[in-house]
Amino acid sequence: MEELNSVLSHVSIGTNNFEQSIAFYDAVLPTLGCQQIMTHPGAVAYGRDFPEFWVQTPIDGSSASVGNGTHFGFVAPTKEAVHAFHEAAIAAGATDEGAPGPRPDYGEPYYGCFVRDPDGHKIEAAYWDMELMKQLYMDSQD
Repeated sequence: MEELNSVLSHVSIGTNNFEQSIAFYDAVLPTLGCQQIMTHPGAVAYGRDFPEFWVQTPIDGSSASVGNGTHFGFVAPTKEAVHAFHEAAIAAGATDEGAPGPRPDYGEPYYGCFVRDPDGHKIEAAYWDMELMKQLYMDSQD
C-alpha cells in the first residue's frame, strides 16, 4: 500500500450555508488540482487523491463559527496556481485577505495569498519553491 505523504489526515470546517459553501469550494479548489472525493448528507470532502478537506454542517446541530487565529493553507503547485486560486475565490464571493505574492517574513521560498470564504474562514494558497527550500534550509543541515 502506498504511504500518504502528509502530516495531517484531514481538516473539517463548518458552514451555515451548505449549498453556498459547496458552490464556493467547487469553483475554487480545482485551481489547485482538488475535487470532490466523497460526499455524505451535510458533508463534502475535497482532495487530490483522498479526502483531506471537509466542508460540513456541524454534527451537533449548532451554528458553525470561525476560529480566531485559525486558517487553512492549501498547497499550490505553481505561483500561477496561487493567482488562479485567488481570482477564482474572489469571483466566487471571497473577501481578499492578502493578494498573491511573496511574504518575506515567511521565508524566501514562500509565495501565497489569503482570502476569507463566504462563511468567514481564512484560507490560503501557498506555493513553496522546494529547490530553494533545499538550498536554504536543508542542505545546511548536512
